[in-house]
Amino acid sequence: MTTPVAEAIAVACLIAVLGFAVVRPRGLPEGVGAVPAALLVVAVGALPLAAAWQEVQGLGPTVAFLAAILMLAHLCREEGMFDAAGELMARRSRGRPMRLLGLVFAVASLTTAVLSLDATVVLLTPVVFATASRLGARPKPHVYATSHLANSASLLLPVSNLTNLLAMGAAGLSFARFGSLMALPWLVAIAIEYLVHRLWFAGDLSVVATPRDTGQRTPTPVFALVVVALTLAGFVISSPLHIEPFWAALAGVLVLATKRLLMDPPGRHLPELRELLAAANVWFLLFVLALGVIVKAVVDNGLAAAIGHLVPTGSGLVSLLLLAGLAAVLANLVNNLPAVLVLLPVVAPSGPAAVLAILIGVNIGPNLTYVGSLATLLWRRILADHDHDTEIGEFTKLGLLTVPVSLIACTGALWVAVQLMGV
Repeated sequence: MTTPVAEAIAVACLIAVLGFAVVRPRGLPEGVGAVPAALLVVAVGALPLAAAWQEVQGLGPTVAFLAAILMLAHLCREEGMFDAAGELMARRSRGRPMRLLGLVFAVASLTTAVLSLDATVVLLTPVVFATASRLGARPKPHVYATSHLANSASLLLPVSNLTNLLAMGAAGLSFARFGSLMALPWLVAIAIEYLVHRLWFAGDLSVVATPRDTGQRTPTPVFALVVVALTLAGFVISSPLHIEPFWAALAGVLVLATKRLLMDPPGRHLPELRELLAAANVWFLLFVLALGVIVKAVVDNGLAAAIGHLVPTGSGLVSLLLLAGLAAVLANLVNNLPAVLVLLPVVAPSGPAAVLAILIGVNIGPNLTYVGSLATLLWRRILADHDHDTEIGEFTKLGLLTVPVSLIACTGALWVAVQLMGV
């Protein structure tokens, strides 16, 4: 097969897969469309079978880790961690929507950083809805915050976002080194989001709330919090030992799962295990693997050479700004996951700072459009389930106020961190 024809087929498959993921006809999972497309790419010769298998093997540890994190987040919910967080926010806000917004920012930022953006979107957003309702506050400022922070607050740790996990190996950084370099950009991103949300939603936040006391009290899940803290420590320790972080995450899952099985009645054991396996979201894992194969075909058949002419070299401030901007644009065109898969092979030779600049682009950039991140698409479906419509115009305007300034400020913060700590 000639290279132009192979590239055309690969690009067509990529567009079809992304379109399927956005629309999800009949509620079918993303993997239903991605797996056949990946098989087609290999079958027609757009990507040799050996290269496809090599890509799957390369993504294997990352996908396994993602499954473990999804299960860990599910167990944290079952332990009452998110309900306790909602009760804490309701109690500490004292019926003041502005104070509630600050608490939502704190909880959402930490949840995203430690348990990934999926936990913030899937598990925390419904809790925020319930908390706002309990206080009699308008939910819009607070649920928009969970959407934006699921993306912007995912800069801190490799576990915060699948894009970070994919980039960690390419950057050649340890878990702790990654976090130390991205700490300042993370804080800058959260600060900008908070200021813009306060101004944009000033009208909603000024409405006097009328709290409703349901009389329910959720005990603090101390055991789960300790397990999460130890799991996070395991990530830090395992990195310099060249042990896959999957094992630390799996240990946390096993501890919490064992605790629940010991405390649950025997009749709940099988349903509990089924729910745990369902939380791993096998179809989404297959989607990630299939997408990697398709993007590999697109890159190998000409895209790498085309992008190579656009990508600046070096790790100077101007180069980092251009890289972050390019990554943000690409994320909003083809989604952040394919964007990082496309850019990493081209950018990695320029060094860790360039890779981290790409992450700033693909993590913050998706706040501009619905299609920039799968998490944002999922957030929209959750809002629809709560009979809360989102307006594309308002979402885009809010993104225009946060994304450009955040890209510039966070990239500048990354450059400062690199100058102070080196890479």
